[in-house]
Amino acid sequence: MSDLYLIKIGEITLKKGNRGLFERQLKNNIKKILRPYPTRVTNRSGRFYLECEGLDEEYVSSCLSKVFGIVGYTRSYSCAKELDALEEKALLVAQQNIDAGVGMKFKVETRRVDKSLPLDNYGYSAEIGGRVFEKIPGLIVDVKNPDWIIHIELREKGYVYGFTHKGPGGLPVHSGGKGMLLLSGGIDSPVAGYLMAKRGMSLDAVYFHTPPYTSPESLEKVKDLARIIAPWTGGITLYTVPFTDVQVQINRSVRPETTTLHSRAAMMKIAQSMAHKRKDLALITGEALSQVASQTVESLAYTNSSVDLPVFRPLIGMDKEETILISRRIEAFDTSTQPYDDCCSLFSPDHPDVRPDLKKTQSEWETIEGMDALLAEAETQAEKFYFPPQRLKE
Repeated sequence: MSDLYLIKIGEITLKKGNRGLFERQLKNNIKKILRPYPTRVTNRSGRFYLECEGLDEEYVSSCLSKVFGIVGYTRSYSCAKELDALEEKALLVAQQNIDAGVGMKFKVETRRVDKSLPLDNYGYSAEIGGRVFEKIPGLIVDVKNPDWIIHIELREKGYVYGFTHKGPGGLPVHSGGKGMLLLSGGIDSPVAGYLMAKRGMSLDAVYFHTPPYTSPESLEKVKDLARIIAPWTGGITLYTVPFTDVQVQINRSVRPETTTLHSRAAMMKIAQSMAHKRKDLALITGEALSQVASQTVESLAYTNSSVDLPVFRPLIGMDKEETILISRRIEAFDTSTQPYDDCCSLFSPDHPDVRPDLKKTQSEWETIEGMDALLAEAETQAEKFYFPPQRLKE
């Protein structure tokens, strides 16, 4: 018999005429993260049902916990909408809780969608609760403070389940367009990618490295970060761009206090060019207002002026502690804090310009010789790596 998981959705239910598009995308994303294992996903009346065989519950849970659009999921048992059948499954859920040492206080909650049935919600809860209480010695009925709950849903079938795991919420990836994430080796940019994926955006990513100034370990670190966020983003393609010649030319051509600004502008230009080729419609960065010198309003105005695509900055109003909290939640923090420098930190000036004049800084960019050719050459040398969303069971 296949294992059954009942999946609950949230924001998708508000989509009215477009709801079918979001539901189909969620179904595809669930199946994709569980490949290559055979699964069947169906949806009826605001619930999704996943059927799979030979997969342990911990593995399935780890996959479903990373699928945006899901607000809750639980291992479930289906049966006929008859009291004896419901009792059988309720006893199974009860024994699982007792074996797990959760406690002995319980209650039953029923949601009767099928209004043709003879009992109401309270009637089914009382009847099944009474039968379970009689069959298992030592149980205590406690409707106000139970140790565990037996849930019953009466739809086209009966569904009986226990604890519901919290899902990540949001909207299904691939339902909100495509964007190009500027992925560094730090804490912020992986979180920015995660947050945009939560709004349904699928992602490509680009990383700029400067050998020999940055080590091979710093490049591997970014690949690891792409691998970490891939389950959340439905898979991700990472482009690694050699940036040494561009950065050296900037450093020898402009005022020291503006090197970081011009380096950021160069990255944005390359990222935009790559985004156009990938049909990505926005750039995404991990910048937060006034976190560092290149992230003041004046600095952001300059880097924005270097591109035409919209630039999404989901961390813009967050403080570092909020970002770190999310980084830990998605298990990126330990990798992000490995001590390998990226190109921005290595070439940052001692006294950066925090209030750059937009027109003056734009004019300074125009004086850098051969920059268009250097940017184009760097882009042609980019390497491509794909990280799938699924992690095969061990």
